[in-house]
Amino acid sequence: MPKLLVLGDDLTGSNATGALYARFGLRAVSVNAPVAPDAPCFRAESGIDALVVNLGTRHASPSHAAQAVREAIELAGPVQLTVKRVDTTLRGNVGAETEAVLASAPGARALVVPAFPDAGRVTLGGLHLVDGVPLAESPAARDPLAPVKTSRIRTLLQPTDREIAELPLDVVEEGVAAVEAALRCAAGIVVCDATTNRHLTTVAKAAARLAAEDTRWISVDSGPFGVRLAAALGLAPGHDTVPPVLAVVGSITGQTHDQLLETELVLDARYVDVDAERPDPPAIAAAAGKLLGSGHRVVGIRTRAPAPGAPVDPAVAARIPPALGEAARLVLATHRIGGLYATGGDIAVEVTRALGAEGFEIDTEVLPLAVAGRLTGGPHTRLPFATKGGLIGGRDAAVACLEHLNHVLATGRKNP
Repeated sequence: MPKLLVLGDDLTGSNATGALYARFGLRAVSVNAPVAPDAPCFRAESGIDALVVNLGTRHASPSHAAQAVREAIELAGPVQLTVKRVDTTLRGNVGAETEAVLASAPGARALVVPAFPDAGRVTLGGLHLVDGVPLAESPAARDPLAPVKTSRIRTLLQPTDREIAELPLDVVEEGVAAVEAALRCAAGIVVCDATTNRHLTTVAKAAARLAAEDTRWISVDSGPFGVRLAAALGLAPGHDTVPPVLAVVGSITGQTHDQLLETELVLDARYVDVDAERPDPPAIAAAAGKLLGSGHRVVGIRTRAPAPGAPVDPAVAARIPPALGEAARLVLATHRIGGLYATGGDIAVEVTRALGAEGFEIDTEVLPLAVAGRLTGGPHTRLPFATKGGLIGGRDAAVACLEHLNHVLATGRKNP
């Protein structure tokens, strides 16, 4: 039987959520309700880890939606984690479906974490925001079939007799221990603030600690939190079983700076800043090794940005690419690295040369002038590699390249 049951209310959202679980190393299958009791997905030999059921209840009445939830749970049988997937803009029967899931699991508690930071959906002060706009002022409020009339999540969870607590962002920012302490409250439903993927991971790890003490959680989320909770509970391989990615970045323009900042916010990337005047490959590699040892999934090497208006010494600029290439070689010689990301053609050339590769086998174009593939030849042949021009792409361009590499490493597929 599946380890996880994910209950969605529309087809596109259900499929997108299934893709997230696949990215975390699970075999996920999406089916439409009603599902026949003898469907192949319920056979022991199916090997399904996460069963995603599209209930099709986005525009149904609350009573019909609740009944659909109950029927799907009964049909699936016992699972280790039940996830109520909700729309990123909280349209539909959020309250009725959450209550139906909780009623099917006496003693369970609900973690309501609908934030989807990568899609511009965040929760702050118990309010859900879409691209920085309160939900009730977003286009979701004007949906002709399922308008959302409030931005406060606890209001959308009504009616319920269960106590609802709100976990504020400042507690989440304090870390796992602080969130764990806050989650020890008696509330049956906890609404959690989150504005980055790092916040989602923090809440998931804290919840897993309580699960080890027999707290049973139901996840109510739009996709990215549930999969992180599954990983924290040991139900999904998650990022911990996927080797990290090394990013090598040369000159830091304003555009590149913004792109790297986005990788820090979205992917929790960490970088070693290199002094362009005195690049020291062994010291750079040692500093990167410390970050890798701390468990970061994306670790990078980047030169410090010059002071505004400062002239660039051509001799200094010429030393940077081979120094970063050598530092990358030293990192790969002593650490298990799953993939490489290089910004700038000169950096990509020097990294390839330092690793003794003969060339680059192109798999796909991640975005215009950003390609991904694998090294060919040398000791690191077949290593996934993505390159991007230094002045290419918007703020999320580096995130897109790194996410592509993470997907390749998690699933073994060339194209997401």
